[in-house]
Amino acid sequence: MTAGAMPEDRLREMLALAEGSDSVELKLTVPAEDHRRTAFALGMDPLDAQIRMVCFFDTPDLSLNRAGVVVRARRVQGREDDSVIKLRPVAPEAISEKLRWSPAMVVELDAMPGGYVCSASVKARLGEDDVRRAVAGERAARKLFTKEQRAFYAAHAPAGLELDDLTLLGPILVLKLNFTPEELGRKTVAELWLYPDGSRILELSTKCAPGEMFQIAAETRVFLSARGVDLTGEQQTKTATALDYFVSHLDT
Repeated sequence: MTAGAMPEDRLREMLALAEGSDSVELKLTVPAEDHRRTAFALGMDPLDAQIRMVCFFDTPDLSLNRAGVVVRARRVQGREDDSVIKLRPVAPEAISEKLRWSPAMVVELDAMPGGYVCSASVKARLGEDDVRRAVAGERAARKLFTKEQRAFYAAHAPAGLELDDLTLLGPILVLKLNFTPEELGRKTVAELWLYPDGSRILELSTKCAPGEMFQIAAETRVFLSARGVDLTGEQQTKTATALDYFVSHLDT
């Protein structure tokens, strides 16, 4: 959940990106062998988790991913479906002023041990059954995205690649748990991504304002270390892992 030690030039870049972002999300993925112990150490109750089903759309050779574009739609237990078109990495100043201040636009810096990335996302809420119908082939993919989202996609996707040309990758089951450890005193999120081959990624995260990034990172690091959480494990990317898995199983 911290940026860790990094060269001065990268630190300056991270600070500049944070300054132009709406928020900072501090992230940490926990080694698989420590999932159970970490859940107990942090007092997480899996029965409080919200069930989500996440779908991605890309080409079989992941041309969108190579262009830095993520197309995602989700079913969420107890609320409406949602969708997002995300671009990363991105420099906040490169986004047009009109789009930058759209209520649907979120610019966020993700920071994790040893790295960071800034993303721009155009989000939308959907109906409660829209994503299920799209997965079943009863609804065109483009119908999951607003006019504003489609324009953002067209501006950054490879030329000629339409939303309806994309391949459905997923869905993948995700358990999301919001909790507030008493000693830390701030909302923390645990996401457990359950891949079809039995592998898992457990990510812990907390959000903060750009100006408090380093203070919150330090406080969170101290708290997690005191609870025995491994902060030195190899960091994994949930989306990249999901995309790689599903494209490798398209013919199975």
